Amino acid sequence: MLLIEDLQVNIGGRAILKHIDLEIKPGETHVLFGPNGSGKTSLIMAIMGYPQYEVVAGRIVFKGVDITHSPINERAKMGIGMSYQRPPTVHGVKTRQMVHICAGGRPDVDPEELASRLNFASFLDRDINAGFSGGEIKRSELLQLLAQRPDLVLFDEPESGVDLENIALVGEAIAVLLEKEREPGNARAMSQVKRERSKMGLIITHTGFILDYVPADKGYVLYDGVLSCSGNPAEILNWISECGYEECAKCAMKTS
Repeated sequence: MLLIEDLQVNIGGRAILKHIDLEIKPGETHVLFGPNGSGKTSLIMAIMGYPQYEVVAGRIVFKGVDITHSPINERAKMGIGMSYQRPPTVHGVKTRQMVHICAGGRPDVDPEELASRLNFASFLDRDINAGFSGGEIKRSELLQLLAQRPDLVLFDEPESGVDLENIALVGEAIAVLLEKEREPGNARAMSQVKRERSKMGLIITHTGFILDYVPADKGYVLYDGVLSCSGNPAEILNWISECGYEECAKCAMKTS
């Protein structure tokens, strides 16, 4: 599981995250809502281990191991993967090469087969993200994650920059990563998969579109660095749509 206890994070000496408590059990997917600048990306960056996100108190435990101060590469090897909102362009490295790197030398990973799932085979021999559209960048990220096969996947706004033509493809690929895909013609497939799956996910979303493709178990609102509420993701999204984040701010003040 992922266990976060009383996490407090600073950037440049300024408090960004305040007393965060969160637990994701094997097989669960959680969703994080919140306005811009509330600390959502900072939370997943801290989980991933970026050094500029200074943990000043609390701890992060993954698979029973305290990783609070572990470097990024160790967390990746343990099974944490991340899809960035704005990943960089990498000149001189082909997408195919990166897929092999993410696979860690496993012989059963076929870049062509994985890319075909995402309608991405024609991009394998192009530099990573060079000249890619928003939807193509998301598919590139998902291709690398499919090769990595992480146990915990962190998604920073997977709908961002993705047009309606690609959102279904992106959503279905995320469902595969999190073992939540449906089997065609089998209405009971989701419940069966739910009992057997072990992959965990934490998804940042503004629009909630991803919930049409990836069923989530729990939702949170992060406001001004504080987890102000938690509950059913669909109900939280409806509440935000009707009342805005101002009501969440009131809860955040009570929580802090």
